[in-house]
Amino acid sequence: MGTDISGFIEYRAPQDDQEPTWYTAHDLSSLNDVRDYDAFGCLFGIRNYANFRPLAAGRGFPTDASAALDARFAQLTKWYGQDGFHGTTWITWAEVKTIDWNEPAEKPDSRLHQYRQTPTGLRMTGKASWSGAFAKAVGLEAGEVREWPEGREWLVGDTIYRSATIRRRDAITETGEWRPVWEAMKELAQQHGDDNVRLVVWFDD
Repeated sequence: MGTDISGFIEYRAPQDDQEPTWYTAHDLSSLNDVRDYDAFGCLFGIRNYANFRPLAAGRGFPTDASAALDARFAQLTKWYGQDGFHGTTWITWAEVKTIDWNEPAEKPDSRLHQYRQTPTGLRMTGKASWSGAFAKAVGLEAGEVREWPEGREWLVGDTIYRSATIRRRDAITETGEWRPVWEAMKELAQQHGDDNVRLVVWFDD
């Protein structure tokens, strides 16, 4: 069973003479609905197989959420109960702007990266926590998973298995699925300020 992300982008603005109020701007699904565990782990600590230091994990549902988001969350809770989703948290555009995209994960990826040789060089074919062919070649027990030193690699058949540490820019590429999210947040921040734009998310399995 996989894990999916849902959420909304909000902005905060003054309302007459009252305290600034949060408003809903975009449903995340209209900007990015891709199941991307490296990004989930990098930002929010969910499915963090790559072993990043999460940037905004476990903050919970904001107490000052916009009326539309509050109503949507209450509806989901009524339909699915508190166990229907998890990992609720949020991150501001101010925080996104300060991300060091060159920062590596805290240790090598829990999944071995798999490559095959092609006429134009190595091509990555995937990454997995378990491979029967690899386990047999190195003598792992059924289901056994180990941590391997950075850079260690094995050739099994025509597949190269490599222990690698990835960086934040590998998890969330500059031109990848998260670009529309960042662009929407940036545009709102230009009107309302970096601290007054945030992404609120939650996850379901």
